[in-house]
Amino acid sequence: MQSTEFVVEGNHHLAQLMSPGVCAEGVDRMLRAIRKHLGMDVAFISHFRPPDRVLTHVDSVPNGPLQQDQSIPLKEGYCLKVVQGELPQCIPDTACVPATQHIAATHAIPIGSHLSVPVRLENGQIYGTLCCFSYLPNPSLGERDMQLMRALADILAARLDESAAAEQARQGLAGEVRSAMEHGAPRIVFQPICRIADRTICGFESLSRFDIEPRRAPDQWFELADRAGLGLELELHAITKALTALERLPSSCSLSVNSSPELILTGRLYPLLDRMTDLSRVVLEITEHAAVQDYQALALSLEPFRRRGARLAVDDAGAGYSSMRHILNLAPEIIKLDISLTQHIDSDEKRRALAKGLTSFAHEIGSLVIAEGVERPEELDMLQKLGVDCAQGYLLSKPLELEAAAVFSLS
Repeated sequence: MQSTEFVVEGNHHLAQLMSPGVCAEGVDRMLRAIRKHLGMDVAFISHFRPPDRVLTHVDSVPNGPLQQDQSIPLKEGYCLKVVQGELPQCIPDTACVPATQHIAATHAIPIGSHLSVPVRLENGQIYGTLCCFSYLPNPSLGERDMQLMRALADILAARLDESAAAEQARQGLAGEVRSAMEHGAPRIVFQPICRIADRTICGFESLSRFDIEPRRAPDQWFELADRAGLGLELELHAITKALTALERLPSSCSLSVNSSPELILTGRLYPLLDRMTDLSRVVLEITEHAAVQDYQALALSLEPFRRRGARLAVDDAGAGYSSMRHILNLAPEIIKLDISLTQHIDSDEKRRALAKGLTSFAHEIGSLVIAEGVERPEELDMLQKLGVDCAQGYLLSKPLELEAAAVFSLS
């Protein structure tokens, strides 16, 4: 008997394992095309996961006997026997192959003709099989049909190899992110937010810093975490660390934490915020770049927190269209003007006009306006003339360690 190694790791559909070029719909179309071209009743892809084989994709005539995701004992049926050489890959008439008569499926389904080829990966392992069968014998089946089957099996194997490499890379990235968190990253710093009118501190924005090798900017670490499938975990980790510091900041100050709509919609923030007795000092900040597919669902997810006093801020207003959609659909308590709008606002009348319009609109709907990225006294003076409520930026203070933020004052 031929010795064969099987791929046993993973419990994903073939489409999840493949590169973006071959999606589930593409595999389904391929199966349907080959089934119809060969005049068969059922076509499927099986993944060997001892002691079973899982039918990852199935195409059949109506009321077919097999279902997608169905698990069948590996020793039952034709697939393993074909791979091990106990049955031929091409069987135009199962009645002419004595070994098929001892297989229960031959009579129960029934199977009159059968084609099967192994899906063999580059390392020699067998992922599973690509199979077709018909209820009746099909004497026209021959070597040309097998060549087509083998070619398609090779394509599937190549995509699986690509995906295995991508998965290995993803696991490497995930290891980096987990190691960073285990070593204390991110470090949370706090940038003061001041009232422009009296130059008093009214809040802080929490920001993440990564002090580990390899050196990357915070947004690069979060992007890497997304690629590794740990984006929400890292985000929640940073928010948890930031909110833990809230009690050490002045009681008159709020604390803004950056939160993606996706994290809010998952409900993973709920246990963290639910444990807090006072949410009136918490600001959840959503950026212009965050995509929102369902504003109604997001608003409903935010409602329990806002009812208890938490406020919503839309970041980067003026940087793009998305921020205006966020504002119109979520009615935030705070609107933050993007740095691209506030820089040089004292000398650029277009920036002044847009900032004035956004500020007037914000006040009309009862929102507070905070200008980000203020670096020069002239910018701060102009923002005050335009009626902007608050500001943050290097002119006022760089982000501070918690100990410094706890005692910070502009005076």
